[in-house]
Amino acid sequence: MVQRLHLVFGGELTDPSSTTFKDMDKLDIVGMFPDYASAYAAWKSAAQATVDDAQVRYFIAHIHRLTDEAVAASPTAELGL
Repeated sequence: MVQRLHLVFGGELTDPSSTTFKDMDKLDIVGMFPDYASAYAAWKSAAQATVDDAQVRYFIAHIHRLTDEAVAASPTAELGL
Protein backbone atom coordinates (compact mmCIF):
# COMPACT_ATOMS: atom_id res chain seq x y z
CA MET A 1 0.00 0.00 0.00
CA VAL A 2 1.30 3.44 -0.93
CA GLN A 3 1.65 5.84 1.97
CA ARG A 4 0.39 9.38 1.30
CA LEU A 5 1.14 11.59 4.31
CA HIS A 6 -1.30 14.38 5.21
CA LEU A 7 -1.00 17.04 7.92
CA VAL A 8 -4.12 18.46 9.60
CA PHE A 9 -3.71 21.86 11.25
CA GLY A 10 -5.66 25.00 11.96
CA GLY A 11 -6.16 28.05 14.07
CA GLU A 12 -7.59 31.53 14.25
CA LEU A 13 -7.29 33.57 11.06
CA THR A 14 -6.78 37.32 10.80
CA ASP A 15 -9.76 37.45 8.43
CA PRO A 16 -12.19 34.62 7.58
CA SER A 17 -11.60 35.22 3.86
CA SER A 18 -7.82 34.79 4.16
CA THR A 19 -5.44 31.98 5.08
CA THR A 20 -3.22 34.12 7.34
CA PHE A 21 -3.09 32.92 10.94
CA LYS A 22 -3.51 35.49 13.70
CA ASP A 23 -0.95 33.89 16.05
CA MET A 24 1.37 31.17 14.77
CA ASP A 25 2.28 30.26 18.36
CA LYS A 26 -1.32 29.13 18.87
CA LEU A 27 -1.50 27.00 15.74
CA ASP A 28 -3.32 23.72 16.44
CA ILE A 29 -1.44 20.79 14.93
CA VAL A 30 -4.03 18.00 14.90
CA GLY A 31 -1.60 15.43 13.51
CA MET A 32 0.00 13.59 10.62
CA PHE A 33 -2.04 10.89 8.89
CA PRO A 34 -1.08 8.08 6.49
CA ASP A 35 -3.95 8.61 4.06
CA TYR A 36 -6.51 11.21 3.00
CA ALA A 37 -9.48 9.38 4.54
CA SER A 38 -8.07 9.44 8.07
CA ALA A 39 -6.86 13.04 7.60
CA TYR A 40 -10.32 14.05 6.43
CA ALA A 41 -11.94 12.43 9.49
CA ALA A 42 -9.55 14.32 11.80
CA TRP A 43 -10.12 17.58 9.89
CA LYS A 44 -13.88 17.16 10.08
CA SER A 45 -13.77 16.51 13.82
CA ALA A 46 -11.58 19.57 14.49
CA ALA A 47 -13.65 21.78 12.20
CA GLN A 48 -16.93 20.70 13.79
CA ALA A 49 -15.53 21.36 17.28
CA THR A 50 -14.91 25.00 16.30
CA VAL A 51 -17.98 25.56 14.11
CA ASP A 52 -19.22 28.43 16.29
CA ASP A 53 -15.99 30.43 15.81
CA ALA A 54 -16.01 31.95 12.31
CA GLN A 55 -12.37 33.01 12.64
CA VAL A 56 -11.06 29.44 13.08
CA ARG A 57 -10.25 27.24 10.07
CA TYR A 58 -8.62 23.84 9.66
CA PHE A 59 -6.69 22.62 6.64
CA ILE A 60 -5.33 19.38 5.18
CA ALA A 61 -1.81 19.67 3.75
CA HIS A 62 -0.77 17.00 1.26
CA ILE A 63 2.72 16.33 2.61
CA HIS A 64 3.30 13.48 0.16
CA ARG A 65 3.37 16.06 -2.65
CA LEU A 66 6.42 17.71 -1.06
CA THR A 67 8.51 14.56 -0.83
CA ASP A 68 9.26 14.20 -4.54
CA GLU A 69 11.64 17.11 -5.22
CA ALA A 70 12.14 16.08 -8.85
CA VAL A 71 8.49 16.74 -9.66
CA ALA A 72 6.86 20.18 -9.36
CA ALA A 73 3.71 18.60 -7.88
CA SER A 74 3.15 14.89 -7.35
CA PRO A 75 0.29 13.47 -9.41
CA THR A 76 -2.95 12.64 -7.64
CA ALA A 77 -4.21 10.20 -10.25
CA GLU A 78 -3.77 7.30 -7.85
CA LEU A 79 -6.21 9.02 -5.48
CA GLY A 80 -8.94 9.06 -8.09
CA LEU A 81 -9.17 12.86 -8.13
